[in-house]
Amino acid sequence: MKYAKTDKILDRVRAICLALPEAIEVEAWGHPTFRAGKKMFAGFGEIPDWGLALGLKVGFERQEELLKDSSRFFPTPYAAHQGWVSVKLDAKTDWNEVKQLVVEAYKQVALNRMLKALNDL
Repeated sequence: MKYAKTDKILDRVRAICLALPEAIEVEAWGHPTFRAGKKMFAGFGEIPDWGLALGLKVGFERQEELLKDSSRFFPTPYAAHQGWVSVKLDAKTDWNEVKQLVVEAYKQVALNRMLKALNDL
């Protein structure tokens, strides 16, 4: 990994994910993952041929919609069959869009009390 670039982008991802109620970071498979309680909603890593990316649990309908933009989105390796999609993270990244996608993913797995806390923000 290109550490300076990776660290800067990972810091932005962390700030977005960990701002959500009860969100935690857990290293899994050698990558930072983000969870609401025990359930993962996002995972950060470097994907061959794509570069830095954030995998998100968005559900099948949203996954299909996002994959129509094949320049930025691709099926998350090993998890696409569970409604995950990955977004490429680079200098052109729209961080407001990433934040919206992270919140969508979080809502897929968060408990009711977490959702209530999110609505109260």
